[in-house]
Amino acid sequence: QVQLVESGGGLVQAGGSLRLSCAASGRTFSGYVMAWFRQAPGKEREFVAHIVWSGGSTYYAASVKGRFTISRDNTKNLVYLQMNSLKPEDTAVYYCAQRLGREYDTWGQGTQVTVSS
Repeated sequence: QVQLVESGGGLVQAGGSLRLSCAASGRTFSGYVMAWFRQAPGKEREFVAHIVWSGGSTYYAASVKGRFTISRDNTKNLVYLQMNSLKPEDTAVYYCAQRLGREYDTWGQGTQVTVSS
């Protein structure tokens, strides 16, 4: 019913920046929490950041705090992830996700981010 589509991934040099976008085609309710996760090859998926749609409260994983910024555009139903000071260890497929409760049950297809040293 709800579709999430990520875009903006690519290949960048260490220290560079990239902005990811997540477009929600369905309705975005005020109680939704939108988040970014990432998964590197051979590793488990890990949480990156989330934003509460109503109010815009944010939370970050320690590994990205101070470097990444999650934001939203209420009018366009878009969620962004601004990534600065990128490191090779940031290389992963980045996924947009959505939840109303504790479980994320809606996911995008993912977008590849590769950071070279």
